[in-house]
Amino acid sequence: MISSSLVKLGLVALALSALAACQRPAAVGWQGYLEGEFVYIAAPLAGRLEQLAVQKGARVALAAPLFTLERVSELAAQREAGDRLRSAEARAADLKKGSRPTELAALEARLEQSRAATELSRRELERQTALAQSGAIAASDLDRARLTHERNARAIDEFAAQLATARLGGRTDAIAAAEAEIAAARSARDRADWAVAQKTQAAPGAALVYDTLFREGEFVAAGAPGVALLPPENLKVRFFVPEAEFAALKAGDRVHVAITGRPPLDATVAYLSPRPEYTPPVLYNRDNRAK
Repeated sequence: MISSSLVKLGLVALALSALAACQRPAAVGWQGYLEGEFVYIAAPLAGRLEQLAVQKGARVALAAPLFTLERVSELAAQREAGDRLRSAEARAADLKKGSRPTELAALEARLEQSRAATELSRRELERQTALAQSGAIAASDLDRARLTHERNARAIDEFAAQLATARLGGRTDAIAAAEAEIAAARSARDRADWAVAQKTQAAPGAALVYDTLFREGEFVAAGAPGVALLPPENLKVRFFVPEAEFAALKAGDRVHVAITGRPPLDATVAYLSPRPEYTPPVLYNRDNRAK
């Protein structure tokens, strides 16, 4: 979690002179100060500061670790979410597989037994039919043999349908519900992964560690900055120009920045304020600069 704010780093003596501008025959100078736009790094979740990986004044590179908050609860939630996802995936896979091989083998055996019984009852029906035509048996015996054969034939269809159903697996609606459960479990796992990742904050870019705001062992509230960074590109020069000279400046002009006790720097005018200030701050007074 990153936030930024504009902070004055301190008053310095600045002399800015335009570089070879045809609009100004002679170089001019103005006073100003350096401003730093700090980047405050915070975690969106609360926790005790477990590790502070940087110190004030250090320079860090992109993705360098800054601090880590305790994450015992988040790691446990991550493991739980992973277990729930694996459980949901296993249930869905089981629904798609159908019955186990041993269950299928038992149904196939019953189907074969039914076919054998049907064949036997067919032969018995043929014998009973021949005996009935000769008058050797009663009509009731012939009816009994016919019904037995029909029952056995229907049993073949029943066991064949059961075997086909066992091979199909779960119903379409049950499989859809299982897949939806997988999606929900995956979202919960992603949320748990995010929570674990947020407990460790890294530098969004190369910067100076301007300040560390907590010590190891202290409790850090959610969203509270733990480290203040000052990227080099966030260092700016703010200066005031008299009205008569302001019209000659434009964005993109090259200027020299002279800092007391430091080598001069080259810079580019990036912004000109559309709002004038008629009373410059007292800090711009050369006589009061030491204050």
